[in-house]
Amino acid sequence: MKITALKTFIVPPRWCFLKIETDEGISGWGEPVVEGRAHTVEAAVQELADYLIGQDPLRIEDHWQVMHRAGFYRGGPILMSAIAGVDQALWDIKGRAYGQPVHQLLGGPCRDRIKVYSWVGGDRPSDVAEAAKAAVARGFRALKMNGTEELQIVDSHAKIDAVVETLATVRDAVGPYIGLGVDFHGRVHRPMAKVLIRELEQFRLMFIEEPLLSEHIDAIGEVAKGSSTPIALGERLYSRWDFRQVLESRVVDIIQPDLSHAGGITECRKIAAMAEAYDVALAPHCPLGPIALAACLQVDAVSHNAFIQEQSLGIHYNGPGRDLLDYLVDPNVFAYADGMVAIPQGVGLGVEVNEEAVIEAARTGHRWRNPVWRHEDGSVAEW
Repeated sequence: MKITALKTFIVPPRWCFLKIETDEGISGWGEPVVEGRAHTVEAAVQELADYLIGQDPLRIEDHWQVMHRAGFYRGGPILMSAIAGVDQALWDIKGRAYGQPVHQLLGGPCRDRIKVYSWVGGDRPSDVAEAAKAAVARGFRALKMNGTEELQIVDSHAKIDAVVETLATVRDAVGPYIGLGVDFHGRVHRPMAKVLIRELEQFRLMFIEEPLLSEHIDAIGEVAKGSSTPIALGERLYSRWDFRQVLESRVVDIIQPDLSHAGGITECRKIAAMAEAYDVALAPHCPLGPIALAACLQVDAVSHNAFIQEQSLGIHYNGPGRDLLDYLVDPNVFAYADGMVAIPQGVGLGVEVNEEAVIEAARTGHRWRNPVWRHEDGSVAEW
């Protein structure tokens, strides 16, 4: 079997899909994308195609090593996201070639389903209480929301009080035992993070995500000192080498590699195993589309330390006709029930992509960009 073509599709709301075709008629799908840089990743995929076309798609580990090492310059969000999408598609092909789900080829599942959480609110953490109650009514037992708006490196206690008020409203709305994750989104710098983490301790959070940007991993232990809230991060880390420093620091309780950013199934399987050796939990980042979620669930299935999965159903970036399930032949493949989703049992990644819907959506495409925020003084703010 030989690879004959790599076809990319830029589709709303902000995704890029990849189809890899072979001369035996077996195709696989992947999702190579960096949100806001979809076209850049698409170009990187096409550069990788120069090597991949004509190759045996079943030699996944070798292809991963070549894509990562043979270009001399390596790592980073663009290249690793391109590799991730290719890797997902190759695993999809391999599963279909052998008539098995990917998780069976990885050793077989250690779970049948996994807990999922729902995003509530938008980029700004306001008016989320009703959305939180609605998500719980739909069966979700865990939620995540953005914690703050713009915060300067040293800001006012009025903004801290506003965050506390919002969290108090949400906690009152959903009760004491619904898991709440609060995403600082890298918006909080060290002087304010110390204050904010202390103030949020009362809400018994499931985790605080990106309390500081990942490049300040050495300071996270300082800002979280004395807090019992688990610390999570990892969506802006792209390889096992990036995660090595995080794990060795022993200040993070949950890692969140993104299966469409951190080298795909091949690399994230290794990252998950590294984390297990440090007694660190796995919760893959996935505010993306159905192919990315299917890939995440394959790794969740075989990773004992996986405990919850992000998913984008109803997230504020999506919309009618372009939500998580709208590009699938059978949207019931993600069987949500009781706050959990079943591990797909179909061959390959376990999902059938509606190629006609993808081709039609690609005619529209997207130019999604994250907003540019500014502080009151005109300086750019972390989004």
